[in-house]
Amino acid sequence: MPNIKSAKKRVKVTAAKTLKNKMFKSQLRTVVKKFYAAVESGDKASAQAAYTAAVKKVDHAACRNIIHKNAAAHKKSQFTKALNNMQ
Repeated sequence: MPNIKSAKKRVKVTAAKTLKNKMFKSQLRTVVKKFYAAVESGDKASAQAAYTAAVKKVDHAACRNIIHKNAAAHKKSQFTKALNNMQ
């Protein structure tokens, strides 16, 4: 447990940032699951809408350093491939 005032503040700030990052990562996982569910259902229109939302969320995560930019590029490539392979 920190004794110095600035160290106490850093503990609070870190806890708040960790919570925000967890919330954002959870939202990201949810959007990705919705995209893959839409692809599995075979509905092209809903898959396209889910694709747009997923790509936007992944880009935002990469921008905020929640995930690495190369990981974001890899995920977007997987999404595009899945969307293009739909029947």
